[in-house]
Amino acid sequence: MYPANWAKVFPDKAAAIDSFTGARRTYGELNDRSNQLAQFLFDKGLRRGDHISIFAENHLAWFDVVWAALRSGLYLTTVNRYLTDEEAGYILDNSESQVLVTTRARADVARNLHGFAPACHTWLMLDGATEGYQDFEETIADYPAEPLAEEPTGGVMLYSSGTTGRPKGILRPLPEASISEDVGPIRALQSMLWGIDEDTVYLSPAPLYHAAPLSFSVGVQSLGGTVVYMPRFDAAQALQAIEEYQVTHSQWVPTMFSRMLKLEESERDRHDLSSHKVAIHAAAPCPPRVKEQMFDWWGPIIYEYYAGTEVNGFTHARPDDWLEHPGTVGKPIMGTIHICDDDGLELPIGETGVVYFEMPVTPFEYLNDPEKTRKAQHPQHANWTTLDDVGYVDADGFLYLTDRATYMIISGGVNIYPQEIENALILHPKVVDVAVIGAPDEEMGEEVRAVVQPAQGVETGPALEAELIAYARENIAHYKCPKAIDFRDELPRLPTGKLYKRYLRDEYWGRRGSRIV
Repeated sequence: MYPANWAKVFPDKAAAIDSFTGARRTYGELNDRSNQLAQFLFDKGLRRGDHISIFAENHLAWFDVVWAALRSGLYLTTVNRYLTDEEAGYILDNSESQVLVTTRARADVARNLHGFAPACHTWLMLDGATEGYQDFEETIADYPAEPLAEEPTGGVMLYSSGTTGRPKGILRPLPEASISEDVGPIRALQSMLWGIDEDTVYLSPAPLYHAAPLSFSVGVQSLGGTVVYMPRFDAAQALQAIEEYQVTHSQWVPTMFSRMLKLEESERDRHDLSSHKVAIHAAAPCPPRVKEQMFDWWGPIIYEYYAGTEVNGFTHARPDDWLEHPGTVGKPIMGTIHICDDDGLELPIGETGVVYFEMPVTPFEYLNDPEKTRKAQHPQHANWTTLDDVGYVDADGFLYLTDRATYMIISGGVNIYPQEIENALILHPKVVDVAVIGAPDEEMGEEVRAVVQPAQGVETGPALEAELIAYARENIAHYKCPKAIDFRDELPRLPTGKLYKRYLRDEYWGRRGSRIV
C-alpha cells in the first residue's frame, strides 16, 4: 500500500502532524501533492534511476518530496540540515542530483550551493523563494494531481555520517516493481515485529534526514498510520506529544532516554502515557542501567534493533530478550553474524572482534568509492560486510556491541573501548552528556580522556573532575578510567544521537600536550 490507496480509504486522515504546531498533511493532500511534484519532475526530464535531493528541517512537505521520488522511480538523497555550504554542496554534486528542494529557513546555506553542483538544474524552495530558486508551491500548482502513467518504485540513496571522513553515498539497486506492488523490507519488519498498522500513531523525535526516522515514517504511511514528528527533540515536549496525540509507537536514541530520565520527577509523572505500547530504540548501544531505568518507568514496551543505513543486516531484541540478556542488541533476523579478528579469521563464541553480516549477495556499494566498498567487505567474502562495529555473540546467539573499531584507545599496548566508560559516567547525576577519547600521551601513546557536558547549574572545575574520576573508579576497572576530564557547554552531537567524536579527537591530536577546556 502507498498514499494513493489510503487517500481513497480515508482522504481526510492525517498522514503527518507537526507536534509543535499541530499542522497536518492529510492522505488526500499527500497523494495530490506528491503526484503534482512527480509530474513536474517527469516534465523536467527525470526518469527511473535519476537523483534528487532535499535539504530541509523537519517540515510537512518532506513527505510530498519523499513520495514523489518513490512513485517516480527516482533516488532521493536527504542532506543533513546542519551542514555547511561546502559539505552540502559536496553531497549534492557527488549524488549527481538534478533537483534540490530546500526551505527558506536554510537560505543562508542554500544560496551558495549552485556553484558546487553543476549537474543540478532545478532549484526549488519552500516557504517563499530567494534568488536562484523557484517557489515550490507556485511550481507544483501548475501540474495535475494525477499519477504518472507508470509509477516505478524509487528508493533512497543516503550518505554515511562522515564521522571518520567524507560521507559516502550508499547505493542499492531499485526494486523491480511498481510502487503499488512494492512491499519493502522495512514495512514488512514494522508489521511483523511491532504491529504497526493503520491504527498506529508513530512519534518521530529525530531529524527526517536520518535513515531510521525517514524509513520508519515512510513505512508507517505505507501501512496507513499517522506520523507525528517533532521539529526538534525536547525531553518534556516529547512526553507531551505522547499524551496529546495518543501516540502508540515511537523511536528513540539512547541520549534521548538519558535526557528524559533527568527531567524533574514531577514533569515525568504528570503525563498520561497509557496509549504508548511500543518504544523502539537504535542508532547506538544503550547503557544497560539507562535501559533498566526506562523499563522501570515505561514498563516492558522497549524494543531494540541494530542495523545501519547500509541495511547489510538486522538484529532485534524484544523486551523479554533484553531482560534475559542485558546489554544485547538482539539476534539476527536479516543476515548471518560472523565475529572475526583483524585478519578475517572467525572467532569462537564469546570472543570480541569485528562484526560482519553475511547476506546472499553483496548488499550495497559506496557510490564512486570502490576502495571504501572493499574495506567494508570481509577479506575473503564480498557478501560479508561490516559497519566497523566491534562485539561478540553469546552461546544463545545474541549479539553484544562493545564499541566501534575506529574509537578504540590503545594505551600502553592495552586496548580500551570508550563505550564502557561512557556508559558508567552518563549515570552520574551531574553529567548530561559524555564522550571518551584517546588523547596524546608521550609515555603511553594514548591516555583515556573524558569530555563532559555537565548538568545545568553544576559548577565545573577540579572538584567535579575528581568526583567523576572517583565515580568511574567505583564502577569500572581502574586502568580504563579517565586520567583527566574536560568540560564543555555542549558536545558535537547530531540530533540523531550520533556523536562527531572525530572532531573531538582532531582537537586533541592537533594540540599535542595541551588540555582543551
